[in-house]
Amino acid sequence: MLVRARINRLSHIDRVTGEPIRRYEHPHPGSLIHVDVTKFGNIPDGGGHKFLSRQQSKANARDQAVRTGERGRHYRPLIGTAFLHTVIDDHSRVAYIEVCADEKAVTAIGVLERAVTWFAERGVTVERVLSDNGSAYRSHAWKDACTQLGIRHKRTRPYRPQTNGKIERLHRTLADGWAYARFYSSETERRAALPGWLHFYNHHRTHSAIGGPPISRLNNLPGHHS
Repeated sequence: MLVRARINRLSHIDRVTGEPIRRYEHPHPGSLIHVDVTKFGNIPDGGGHKFLSRQQSKANARDQAVRTGERGRHYRPLIGTAFLHTVIDDHSRVAYIEVCADEKAVTAIGVLERAVTWFAERGVTVERVLSDNGSAYRSHAWKDACTQLGIRHKRTRPYRPQTNGKIERLHRTLADGWAYARFYSSETERRAALPGWLHFYNHHRTHSAIGGPPISRLNNLPGHHS
């Protein structure tokens, strides 16, 4: 009975709800893009705790705070947070990512506008955008921006991140393949490595769901990807 219902393996069910996973895929590039924001703590100069001891990481943060004068509450070192605004095409899984200083509506709108232009340069017209219920995506400014771009905006149901599962999976891949993949001696070094990793993800890394790199699913691309 479990085999017939496709719930005889953990990979076949949603681990939160216990229900069978219902996968969907829009029919062509641009039919739907997913947008979200993921956060990573900045790396202090000298390295962070993922590869060094916490004592050494804290010492590096203190040294950086002394050099820059950037301190937070109670005079603690202020290293900050990287807000990665991520966009992924539902059909092809081609991704667009920007590192920003916040997740405000005006920032999210700017990323959306640049992402739409970036996809258009690759022959993709964005028709719909799916987001979670973050404040930026519930704002009137976001709604107006989508209207001006001719994009229909949809939001996930509250507490149902599975609906936006493709971008959630991208965040895990991003963390494993870029953010924590190797030792970085500074946040500047890590951010400099992002464009190279993103090119590898889009053009060379085989996506298990589509059997090839995401770029292979885009049409009308210049060069070899047509």
